[in-house]
Formats: sequence, structure tokens, C-alpha cells
Amino acid sequence: MKTHTTNYTNTFIEVAEDTKAICGIIPTSKGDKKTIAEMQYDLIAKNPYRYTSDDVLFRVFADRNDVAEADYSQARAQFFSKGQACFRASPLPKTYGFGVHCDSAGKVAIYGVETAEYEEFVANSKLKKVKAMKSSRK
Repeated sequence: MKTHTTNYTNTFIEVAEDTKAICGIIPTSKGDKKTIAEMQYDLIAKNPYRYTSDDVLFRVFADRNDVAEADYSQARAQFFSKGQACFRASPLPKTYGFGVHCDSAGKVAIYGVETAEYEEFVANSKLKKVKAMKSSRK
């Protein structure tokens, strides 16, 4: 079975060109269920450079679909047997104003667009830079 990955290394995912966020906005719940953005934010903000993009995306999928931890290995193999949208499509850089830094090991951390760290990543010529996907097709 082919395994796909969403991991980037030595890359900074900048906020989308059409984002309305002028600073990093912490996502909030809509109703009693956490949103994907909120779950991604919680995992990364509380654990910078601990997880890869694949880890975060799978963990959110597993939590939303009540996958038992005992089944993680098989469920993860199944999940990544199909291509998945990478963090360029995440609501964090698209809507909520967070850039995503992927270090040399593929571990991720987020930085608000208003921060000095965000500006340093954008100015760093040694890092590959990609923009988050736009929300609209215009």
C-alpha cells in the first residue's frame, strides 16, 4: 500500500493572500464540538515542534472519528493510503492568521502574522516559503 505524506521540511507556510486576519486569532468552538482549526491549534500551540504535519492531521481525524488509540497504527496507514490536504489548506494559515514553520525534522510550530518570529521566517533566505491556499477562487 502506497503511503502519502503532508510533511514539509525547512519550510514556512505563510498566511493566505486573502486572509482577513491581521494577527493570529485563537480558533473557538462552534457549539459543543471543537472545530478542526481549534483542534489543530491546541495540538500545535501546546506542543511546538513536537508533532509533524502528518501527526497533527491524523490525530485530529482520529479524535473526530472516535478512533481508539489501539487502532491508531492501522487507521493511520489507511488514512495516508490516500493523499491528504497538507497544512497549506489548514484553517490556521488560511483564516486564523498563523504561519506554520516546519523544521528540519518536519516538526511544526505556529506563529501569528503579527509576530517578530513570523517576519524572521519570511525574511530567512535558507527556508523554503509557500503560501497557504486562498479561501476564494478569485
